[in-house]
Amino acid sequence: MPLAEFTSSEPLTLGVELELQLVSTHDFDLSPQAQDLLRLLDKHTGAWDVKPEITRSMIEIGSSVQREFSPLRAELNDLREQLSQAARRLNIGIAGGGTHAYQHWSDQQIFPTERFEYLNDLYGYLAKQFTVFGQHVHVGCEDGDKALWLLHALSRYVPHFIALSASSPFVQGVDTGFDSARLNSVFAFPLSGRAPFVRSWDEFGHYFDKMTSTGVVKSMKDFYWDIRPKPEFGTIELRVCDTPLTVDKAAALACYLQCICSYLREERPFEPEEDDYLVYTFNRFQACRFGLEGEIVDPKTKQRSKLRDDIIRTLARIDEHALDRKALDASNLLRDSVFAGNDATWLRQQKAKGLQLSAVVEGATERWMG
Repeated sequence: MPLAEFTSSEPLTLGVELELQLVSTHDFDLSPQAQDLLRLLDKHTGAWDVKPEITRSMIEIGSSVQREFSPLRAELNDLREQLSQAARRLNIGIAGGGTHAYQHWSDQQIFPTERFEYLNDLYGYLAKQFTVFGQHVHVGCEDGDKALWLLHALSRYVPHFIALSASSPFVQGVDTGFDSARLNSVFAFPLSGRAPFVRSWDEFGHYFDKMTSTGVVKSMKDFYWDIRPKPEFGTIELRVCDTPLTVDKAAALACYLQCICSYLREERPFEPEEDDYLVYTFNRFQACRFGLEGEIVDPKTKQRSKLRDDIIRTLARIDEHALDRKALDASNLLRDSVFAGNDATWLRQQKAKGLQLSAVVEGATERWMG
């Protein structure tokens, strides 16, 4: 399949996708009721989208094209309310969070679509272990060259989004010590991690042709990169975020990305280089392992700082762009979370109260469903 032409989109428009957990209200383990829920939501009102994911205990919701924080937050809250009403009819709950705290991958059931069955045949047990839950954010770009420039420029900020969104400390009943254990599951897949350093859409087309000629890649969906271009949408897609515990935070993270992109495009504070990726894997690991307490190395100066401090400095740097894009409320929500702690901190705090993990998941469900 040849690489699609890059569709021109309005710059800095947004689209948000959230992968969500379906849990039983009896024991708060995952519940394989995606088909039942999708049937109830078949005639939902709103421009948003809902569809299955790889296993039957998860769904993915997608916003319409958005430009500002308030309308995006309003749409996600409408979506949350309609999903919650449908879930209550089935006696299930819906939760955010990057992993379920104690589900076992071997219990999961592949959702019956041709692509998901293909992935199950190809990846074996990894397909069921991919029952993890992320937030993806699309940002509109006018052409492929600008999309690739922005993709590489954003590499310095990937740890911000991992640390701010981290909500997956528990896996199969154990505290992993990671704030975002979810990304370890993603990293198990071939063609995950960072995109190759190509700067033009023509050059990317040559790379894509070489990959498809090997038979390893059939389409852009086979790339599990942290940020990837989506030519059919005219966007780049950030894929590192865990699904937050609330839709308000999901909207705030999307607008933080929008404002950083605005800052990078308009001020061009640096030119991305291949050497920016020398510290990429270290910075990514620090954010996954330690969250806001992790360290980040500047690829230019080689200086280290706390991720929390780097985020605070970045929020101050993009304030003017947040004002122009009516996203100050989003920035302030994230400022508060930088000091209060991310969702992984909240989940651990609930466990530290002596709660069973089922009660922790119940609390997360109540937070998401309101």
